[in-house]
Amino acid sequence: MHMSTNPRSTQYNAVLNDPNWAFPLNHAMMAVSILADFKGENLKIFDMKGSSMCDFNVIATAQNTMQARAMADEISRQLRAAGTEIVSYEGYGSADWILIDTGDVIVHVFQENTRGAYDLDLVFGERPQVKIPEEFYFSGPTKTTTEDALKGFF
Repeated sequence: MHMSTNPRSTQYNAVLNDPNWAFPLNHAMMAVSILADFKGENLKIFDMKGSSMCDFNVIATAQNTMQARAMADEISRQLRAAGTEIVSYEGYGSADWILIDTGDVIVHVFQENTRGAYDLDLVFGERPQVKIPEEFYFSGPTKTTTEDALKGFF
């Protein structure tokens, strides 16, 4: 199996192998971990079990084409390294809406205007959402005050 050169691969493998998340939730969690590392916004995992579409839909917003493609590249790289087949990979050219479908998990990486136009948040809104651990987020919660942030600045 080819190992990714990303130094965070160990972190992603830990998420993938976490016993708290059975397959395919572990794949959705790994995708969200990557999206958070790449500073994706408004991350959501919708539980689609019982639908004919997939088990989980992951949605994120990227700020630009390069960020969206970098997110999609890393998610695809990590899933393939884990032996997962990518059933469909669409939208990479324009990167307004990149879709990565593994059959069990579908990852949607949107740019903001496109996400609003298609509004999958509303379409999937009746489905339960999976809680995303705080520690996945790049910056995490901080208790820095303005005064602390300005120390040493002047």
